[in-house]
Amino acid sequence: MHKTLPFLLALTLGAASAQSAQDILNRVDSAQKNVKDLSFRLSGSASMDSGKQTIDLTVKAIPAQSLARIQFAAPDALADNVVVADRKEVRQYLFLTNQITVMPLDKATTQSGLGTFDFTKLSNPATLLAGYDVKLLGTSGRAGQRTFQLEAQAKGGSSKDSTRVWITEAGWRPTRVQLLSSGKTLADLTLSNYKTNSGLSAASLRQLPKSAQIVRP
Repeated sequence: MHKTLPFLLALTLGAASAQSAQDILNRVDSAQKNVKDLSFRLSGSASMDSGKQTIDLTVKAIPAQSLARIQFAAPDALADNVVVADRKEVRQYLFLTNQITVMPLDKATTQSGLGTFDFTKLSNPATLLAGYDVKLLGTSGRAGQRTFQLEAQAKGGSSKDSTRVWITEAGWRPTRVQLLSSGKTLADLTLSNYKTNSGLSAASLRQLPKSAQIVRP
């Protein structure tokens, strides 16, 4: 699955009483200031080249550097594969071939097959959402335990592609994300084991097998 671009998801919001998408987004910067690093598990299902697949992966990220590392547990075809993404490029380690495929970030995003949403920026919401039109679709739950459902579409992009993100007021973190195109759900994923400031280093996130062959398609 050489064209698979994994999903890096980490929207951390700090709105005490958000009433619109803009109310939430205005507080993104302040909410991110104390987040030096974060990690979480992302699981669910996604439509890939071979059909609907179970997704199970772990994400580790350093938002200030737009750096993220993704380790796959499922689907089986991607098990033990690792992807490292930063502002410039995406490095995908393929376990079965012991190769590292290196691609510019814009090319990797285009070939992901999952719309125009740039997943590599999800660990830094202020940067990510600057290029998107975001609206609040709905709010559920009582005060202190509310969940906000946001929808984002790329400015000037295809109106057929959109991403929906659920944010819980209890801890102000994402709990679910959906990718849609032309009314079809491409992915439906749940976030769990969300942790921040656990001492992750850039060197550990970038580490890949030194014996692997470098491939630049």
